[in-house]
Amino acid sequence: MKKALVVIFLLALLAPGIGNAVETAPRITDREIVERLSRLEEGQRSLEARIDTLDRSLNNRMDALERSLNKRIDDVDARLNDRIDDLRAEMNARFDTLQWTLGLFITIALVILGFVLRLQWQMHRRLTRLETIQEKQGRDLDFVKSLIEKLLPPKGVL
Repeated sequence: MKKALVVIFLLALLAPGIGNAVETAPRITDREIVERLSRLEEGQRSLEARIDTLDRSLNNRMDALERSLNKRIDDVDARLNDRIDDLRAEMNARFDTLQWTLGLFITIALVILGFVLRLQWQMHRRLTRLETIQEKQGRDLDFVKSLIEKLLPPKGVL
């Protein structure tokens, strides 16, 4: 309870100072209010005009940047297309060379195969002729052998 009395006493002493802390504002007339509002409206209009000007300049800059960027992209695209066309032409030239080389090798292989087959056929013909000659000579030898045997005297006679 003593504490409560001490708190009330302190509040009573400080209460007049608390009331002095709030300052009363001077009275503003309607005319001053209208003048300040008109100045605020003018300031707002000038700010809007500046914002519109900035917006237009930013739009112009953005359009210029967009055109510049589009031009750069088109240039890069054109260069890439040129490089791709060059690579395609080089690749086609290599395929043409490969086609000619492959055709040449196939032709050479067919010519060699033709020579080998012709030689084999000729050797077969010669072998056939030699076999017929050998058979004929074998028959002739048999005939000569039989003639010699007929001409020779019997074994016990001499």
